[in-house]
Amino acid sequence: MAEAAVPDPSTLFQQEPCGVTYRIPALLYIEQPSVFLAFAEKRSSPRDQDALYLVMRRGVEAHGTLQWDNMIAVRHAKLLDHRTMNPCPVYDKDTRTVFLFFICIRTNCSEMGQIITGKNAARLCYVTSTDFGKSWNSLVDVTEEVLAKDLENCATVAVGPGHGIQSPSGRMVVPAYLYYIHSRVCGLPIPWKTKPHSFIFYSDDHGKTWHKGSTIWQQQTGECEVADVSCSNGPDVLYCSARTNKHFRVEATSSDQAMEFDSSHFCRKLCEPPHGCQGSVVSYQPLEIHQEEDDLDGRGQTCFEKHAKPWLLYSHPTSNHKRVDLGIYLNKSPLIPAGWNQPWIINQGPSGYSDLATCQGMHAFGCLFECGVDACEKIVFRRFTVEELMENLSKP
Repeated sequence: MAEAAVPDPSTLFQQEPCGVTYRIPALLYIEQPSVFLAFAEKRSSPRDQDALYLVMRRGVEAHGTLQWDNMIAVRHAKLLDHRTMNPCPVYDKDTRTVFLFFICIRTNCSEMGQIITGKNAARLCYVTSTDFGKSWNSLVDVTEEVLAKDLENCATVAVGPGHGIQSPSGRMVVPAYLYYIHSRVCGLPIPWKTKPHSFIFYSDDHGKTWHKGSTIWQQQTGECEVADVSCSNGPDVLYCSARTNKHFRVEATSSDQAMEFDSSHFCRKLCEPPHGCQGSVVSYQPLEIHQEEDDLDGRGQTCFEKHAKPWLLYSHPTSNHKRVDLGIYLNKSPLIPAGWNQPWIINQGPSGYSDLATCQGMHAFGCLFECGVDACEKIVFRRFTVEELMENLSKP
């Protein structure tokens, strides 16, 4: 694949004159060897039902510049007579393997059609790469394995979109949601009793087996992402941010290895536009600064340690009226809902789905987001540092 140097911000996917559209960004950063993997759906039109297959671009640091390879199709991420949607990558640091999750939906089956009939047409699948996205292995279908007994009451299921995580314990966690049939009459589902609920599934054996974990049953929630907010030497704490159609995001946390969510609530600091919108969340481990005294000459020396509490960053349109003005929110106390700062607007005007990635070693972040004349025109990559974030959040 030929490479071309592209300055930040970079347009990675652009709507074509024939109507071909790229939607649903997903972003993964691999620290060694410093590679970004950017994914999207290729569609024949902006409509969900016109999704075709997944495409990707690799961004590699070279000579101080982030260079992006040409766009390629993820050919193995496809089932016959199905459309592929919702890219959601997660990286296993132990085996140096990228798992790219997605759903395959039978052609001509809409989400609403599945909800009305109660007949799931979606398959939960993944492909893997051991060369950082240069090539991909064959598709694996884990629908029955993940959903198990819930499959009989599942009208439809989807993963992400966005990214999954690997917790400090090594567990890989993938966000997802399903429409659950809560009530039937004479064996037929009652459509208005079929509700969306976010959940996660996980693997403790490097992807050999997958299991369904926490579900948000208290509220109706859809597309979601998760982040690890564990303190050093403490138990794994999982944070989940989920889409709703109730004007505000739902936040949930789990402190038992993601088996159950301890609590969930609407966050009044994080608004949703009508019908909601996907948003992204990542954790960042800040450096705690303190002074140490030199015994020989008494002079103070600045030291940095990674013992501070993790921060949360969240990207989402900032209007509660429509999908515009993509913002980056910061919460330095991630278990306190009121801790969110006023957002830094990184894209004024139409803005849609987004995905964040933390570059911990560089103390920087990447954001892949939909924008343009309308939110379906293009998908842009933007990189920013912690210093840039703090500087812009401090402005009125």
